[in-house]
Amino acid sequence: MQNITVIGSGTMGNGIAHVFAQQGFQVSLVDLKEDFLQKAVSTISKNMDRQVAKGKLSEEDKTAALSRISTFTDLKSGVSSADLVIEAATENLSIKLDLFRQLDELTPKSAILATNTSSISITKIAAVTQRAGQVIGMHFMNPVPVMKLVEVIRGYATSDEVTNDIMELSKKLGKVPVEVNDYPGFVANRILMPMINEAIYSLYEGVAGVEEIDTVMKLGMAHPMGPLQLADFIGLDVCLSILRVLHDGFGNPKYAPCPLLINMVEAGYKGVKSGEGFYQYTAGSKNLVVASRFSK
Repeated sequence: MQNITVIGSGTMGNGIAHVFAQQGFQVSLVDLKEDFLQKAVSTISKNMDRQVAKGKLSEEDKTAALSRISTFTDLKSGVSSADLVIEAATENLSIKLDLFRQLDELTPKSAILATNTSSISITKIAAVTQRAGQVIGMHFMNPVPVMKLVEVIRGYATSDEVTNDIMELSKKLGKVPVEVNDYPGFVANRILMPMINEAIYSLYEGVAGVEEIDTVMKLGMAHPMGPLQLADFIGLDVCLSILRVLHDGFGNPKYAPCPLLINMVEAGYKGVKSGEGFYQYTAGSKNLVVASRFSK
């Protein structure tokens, strides 16, 4: 398994491309627009510069890794020789189903089709292909070059051979793969999102302020980042999407997203990506400032 195609060049996609290229794989990075791809390659280069500055990567290895990344706006060209395709597109079921129908037709019959989805059913995605045994979840954590975990999610029909191949491949990337079964939210988000949602409810109900809630979880539970800051970092729209998958999948009211979260997303306050969520974010600044609507 040497030729890897990554679909989607956003935060997760360029991070996945980064780690594969750094470990010697040939990477095809596919997106809708050339501008998106140029931005992604620039981001990868800057992130590798940080590794060089820290002595974790040589300048020569950086140049070699970047040379292994090819970019495509045409899906067919980008996947024609793929041994493994990793889809890292928008967390939207219809988009993913449409992509996997196309991938099933365009990729070599031997190719493994993986998705970086954080919550959507692998079984449902696999069902639109003629190779359900070769469809699997590879849920990387953000930022991909730094975080060690990969959730490897088996769909109902995923074969043992494919699962073992992806587990071993993840280890070659320097990651720690954990095999889980296909239920809404898998393990990471089934546990994380209710915690974030409860933190939002605590703010919504006036139990405590933004900084107070985050401080309790950082100092009391040894979390490196408070749940409200983490929600901003993930994207409040992404958190809402995952909670809705959990709520729909289990039919349990405990997963119902907090009205405050819904209102914030509808108003366009999505966290870091929009410049404001529970905190305000200024380009180039690392100082956290609580959003004015939540400040005392």
